[in-house]
Amino acid sequence: MDHLDMASLRRVIRATRRLTGQTPEVVVPRGVEDLVERLGFSKIHGLAWWELIEVQGLKVTMTPCKHWGARMFRDTHRGYGGYVVEGGGQSVYHSGDTAYFDGFSEIGAKLKPKVALLPIGAYFPDTYRSVHTSPEEAVRGFVELGAEQMVPMHYGTFRLGREPMEEPCKGSKQKGNGWALKER
Repeated sequence: MDHLDMASLRRVIRATRRLTGQTPEVVVPRGVEDLVERLGFSKIHGLAWWELIEVQGLKVTMTPCKHWGARMFRDTHRGYGGYVVEGGGQSVYHSGDTAYFDGFSEIGAKLKPKVALLPIGAYFPDTYRSVHTSPEEAVRGFVELGAEQMVPMHYGTFRLGREPMEEPCKGSKQKGNGWALKER
């Protein structure tokens, strides 16, 4: 599952323990804590939208997104969202899985992230765009955030949409400090 890949989380825990001798803390949307509690994290923090927590010297704010939190058909009580992580004079916004929504402007105004990790996959057929972002919509969200750089994500890993897995970046090119669409 692209929302909460347990095998990847287990690898993060093992690698962190091997490197530092300790297991990491984790920040998750409220309602997701029970899904990760048996994995071995040293501490689990559940947040709702706009809540802020400081974890190991980093400020983490959970942000809204346009998606859902369900991991199964009937567990619709689970939270979902993105995060802005700030520390050392830098800030990174990870949108989470999201469709384009007006919240990008609000996140940019409130938290002013310098780098934006935005999804550009699983957008075809068009009905998927109720919860996923096309490359064009991601660029629009990037502009509305006011971030300095964009890192495209959410493509080429899990087959989710019907577009070819390599397609999202074919319609974009790096331009200056961010990404822009090619002229067609």
